[in-house]
Amino acid sequence: MLVGMLMAPRVVTCNASDTLERAAQLMWEHDVGFLPVVASERVVGVITDRDVLMRTYTCGISLRDEIVGTAMSHELVTCTLHEDAVVIEHRMAAHQIRRLPVIDASGKPVGVVTLADLARSSLRGHELSPRGPTCTLAAITRPRTPAG
Repeated sequence: MLVGMLMAPRVVTCNASDTLERAAQLMWEHDVGFLPVVASERVVGVITDRDVLMRTYTCGISLRDEIVGTAMSHELVTCTLHEDAVVIEHRMAAHQIRRLPVIDASGKPVGVVTLADLARSSLRGHELSPRGPTCTLAAITRPRTPAG
């Protein structure tokens, strides 16, 4: 099964220069916990609700006083519409991430594919890999080696 058949075609984005307050507002209004960050219409990073919370908590700052660019992840992992979902499942497990921006050939966001999308597909009888979403979830949530 291809990513384009699984993904949510609606994608909400923000800019690195937006405040964390704006990112949180977008997440709340669209009921998402993840936003691709774009520059010149291309995905350059991602920010999660956890990124917002941890940045403001650890720095003791207001959401209004910090921009997305300081809290976003610059390590970008993406996929395309025409990639096989099994490959994406393995990519999520390898990078311990639950959501991937889906981009076109020019790097523009066209959707988001999530671990939940994989699980719902599995419930509909479209098991993507012998491992399945349960094993992918286990890999994603395994404890990371503490930073030393």
